[in-house]
Amino acid sequence: MPTFRDAPVSGALKTRLVAEALAAGFVSARVCRPDAVPQVADRLRAFVDAGYHGQMAWMAERMHWRGDPAALWPEARSIVMLAESYTPEHDPLAVMERADRGAISVYAQGRDYHDVVKKRLKRVARWLVAETSAEVKVFVDTAPVPEKALAAAAGLGWQGKHTNLVSRDWGNWAFLGAIFTTADLPPDAGEVDHCGSCRACLDICPTDAFPAPYQLDARRCISYLTIEHKGPVPDELRARMGNRIYGCDDCLAVCPWNKFAVAARDMRLAARAELTAPHLAELAQLDDAAFRALFSGSAVKRIGRERFVRNVLYAIGNSGVPALRDAALALTDDPDPVVADAARWAAGRLRDLEGRG
Repeated sequence: MPTFRDAPVSGALKTRLVAEALAAGFVSARVCRPDAVPQVADRLRAFVDAGYHGQMAWMAERMHWRGDPAALWPEARSIVMLAESYTPEHDPLAVMERADRGAISVYAQGRDYHDVVKKRLKRVARWLVAETSAEVKVFVDTAPVPEKALAAAAGLGWQGKHTNLVSRDWGNWAFLGAIFTTADLPPDAGEVDHCGSCRACLDICPTDAFPAPYQLDARRCISYLTIEHKGPVPDELRARMGNRIYGCDDCLAVCPWNKFAVAARDMRLAARAELTAPHLAELAQLDDAAFRALFSGSAVKRIGRERFVRNVLYAIGNSGVPALRDAALALTDDPDPVVADAARWAAGRLRDLEGRG
């Protein structure tokens, strides 16, 4: 016999749900079915077969769930997709002109978004449970959920040529969260592509990480290289990383739809002044304790001191600033072989530069 939680939820209650989400701080909330993205499985298979996932073995190991949201929780009837803006107040590309400073991706300059967004999701999910007695599960980039495809299916936006979600209402600076629920919510219509002939995101990529529009080779993406990639970065790519030491915002920053960007509503997501353009020489001196202290509460902390300092040394090598050579030389005998390799590479590049001068 059907129970209340199996019954369809009225459109009026869904309207209240969206209002609750907006009150919680999200910029948008829409609904789709778990089976709304049948194309994901084939696209994911092609991505992995091409080797574009690099060292992210979990993408291959969890394809069954990531390719079929319905398989992640078969009891779910609806998925509420929510977006939270983190639009920067400053030009994220300006730091590229400051060779002695490091560029940290905008999303990592404030509080770790996993913590901030998940608390909001739980608030909205609790409201839904109280109103319907439905069961819920919340996800923020911590499970094999194809968030961007689901968000497009729900009508939050579309996946642009840089593969990130774009909205005509708030650009592409947004975190995504998902609430899976047994409640049968009326679904929204999906969004269509509005990229047109624009190639701004493709043309600005420093490492040519887009084999074609709507395709990303993560092995060449600076976000992947600075965060996910373990070990030394290939010489040809490290030379193209510039001063980007954690993530890369280039393709996001040039999207024309950002003219409609919405300001971040939570001050915890605002950039910390010391992380908007930190001195490379000071970052190179961080030991493990100092690294953890500086990045407490930040997403940067997740990659650890060694990988972070490796990135800093690549930036020092790319800086063209001879005065930074001492910072590199100080790490050529670092206990971590990858850090030591990066230090020797950086010192060598700056030595060659002095020689040419």
